[in-house]
Amino acid sequence: MSVRRNLPRAAVALAASAALFLSACTGKNAVDQSGNGGGYQFKSATKLGSLVAPAGREQARNFTGELLGGGRTSLASTKGKVVVVNFWASWCGPCKVETPQLDLLYRRIAPKGVAFLGIDTKDDREHAQTFVDGYKISYPIIFDEAGETALHLGNIPANLPFTVLLDKQGKVAAVYFGGLTVKDLDGPINQLLAET
Repeated sequence: MSVRRNLPRAAVALAASAALFLSACTGKNAVDQSGNGGGYQFKSATKLGSLVAPAGREQARNFTGELLGGGRTSLASTKGKVVVVNFWASWCGPCKVETPQLDLLYRRIAPKGVAFLGIDTKDDREHAQTFVDGYKISYPIIFDEAGETALHLGNIPANLPFTVLLDKQGKVAAVYFGGLTVKDLDGPINQLLAET
């Protein structure tokens, strides 16, 4: 009988300990891996073609990753530019349509101060490289087999494909789910380029 009576107390004590531990790890003084002390947290997707108002934008956390073709890069390397971060995989049907279109857009607007980072996630390196070579993708691709970048960037659900737009200050201006076309991105990117 005493074991049964003590079981609920033990469960409550365990839950309280867990809550205390979690609050210590995620409290307002917590520092993320990049040392930024917080930053963007996903709440909802942005309506296609729309942007979050500048006053409502949150700073994106920096991330680094291994490039598919070798070497490393980071989000910090794009400082001062409008940034298109696209999450994809070689097995993703809509990505086979979207990614080549994004590359066409990249080639056209990169000279205007727009950076692109592709994040190949939950994929096989060999298949990803075949995809990039086959479609002649020219912007940098980070190989993120574990899918950690979307979590680090702000716990964004990894429903592929999805695209994150950052303004010149490195703040999240939009998160679009689903395949995009050049036409879908032209307006929002031009709006971000026009911002001071």
